[in-house]
Amino acid sequence: MDRLQGRIAVVTGSTRGLGFAIAKAFVREGAHVVVSSRRPEAVDDAVATLGPDLVEGVVADVTRKEAHEALLATALERFGRLDVWVNNAGLSGTYGPTPAIRDEDFLRVLDTNVRGVYFGSTVASRHFLTHGGGKLINILGRGERGPVANQNAYASSKTWVRSFTLALARETRGHDVGVFAFNPGLMLTDLVGEVRAVRGYEARLDPFVTILRLWAEDPAVPAEVVVGLASSATDGKTGIARNLLTPRRMLSGLLRDLGRRLRREPVPAIALHVESADPVVVMDRAPR
Repeated sequence: MDRLQGRIAVVTGSTRGLGFAIAKAFVREGAHVVVSSRRPEAVDDAVATLGPDLVEGVVADVTRKEAHEALLATALERFGRLDVWVNNAGLSGTYGPTPAIRDEDFLRVLDTNVRGVYFGSTVASRHFLTHGGGKLINILGRGERGPVANQNAYASSKTWVRSFTLALARETRGHDVGVFAFNPGLMLTDLVGEVRAVRGYEARLDPFVTILRLWAEDPAVPAEVVVGLASSATDGKTGIARNLLTPRRMLSGLLRDLGRRLRREPVPAIALHVESADPVVVMDRAPR
C-alpha cells in the first residue's frame, strides 16, 4: 500500500466522484494531495475526510490560469514539491441537439473541459520541465474518438483532450515528463446520476439506466488505474492512453447481468435524475 509513498499530487475537481476517489486512493498509497473544488465547503469536507495532515485544499475555478498557479504554489509551500498532476475537473453539459442548447451552457462545458485541461497541463508541465520531471494525467470520456450526437459539448471537448494530451506527450518526450490519458468509462457518480436535458429529449435518456447497470463502475475502480499511472510502473514512459471500458469488460458486464437474471435476483436500482432545460429553438422532427 505504498506505491506513491512520499509523492506530492494535485488533483483537480477532487471533492466528489472520481476526483475524490483518486485523492483517496493516492492518500492510501502514501501520497500527499492538494484537492480542489469551486465550493469552499466541499473543499473543507474533503480535507477533513481524507486527513488534514496529508491533504491540503484549495478553492479553485479551473477555467482560470491563476487557479492552477495557486494549486501549484500550495503544493510547493505545504509539501515542498510536485510529482503528479491529475486534470480531473469536468462538466457533462446539457443533453440535446446543439442548436437547442443555450450558448452559455455549451461554452461552460468547453471552458471547464478544455481551458481547465490546457491551463492545468501547461502549469504542471512547465514546472516538471524545470524541476526534474513529473507525471501529468488527463481524464478522457465518451467522445474521445469521435462525435456523439446530443452530447456535442462534452464529446467534442474529450476529443480535444485526447489529441492535446497525446501531442503534448510527443512534445515533451525525453524530458522526464510522463503524459498520460485515461478514460475511466462509466461510473456511478453525480456526473451521470444528475443529468440536464433539453425539454422534449428527456425520454431519450431512459436506456441510459440499463447502460449504467451493465457497465458503470464504482469510482474506486478507475481510481486504481490512475494510481498505477502515477506510480513507478510508468517511470520512463509517456503517451499512454488507457480505456477502462474494454470489450472484455463489456462482455463481463453482460454476463454478470445475465447471471443475475437467471438466478432471479433483483435488478440493482439506479436513480437517474433529469432536469429539463428550455430549448433555444424547438426541434420537433426526428433526425434522418
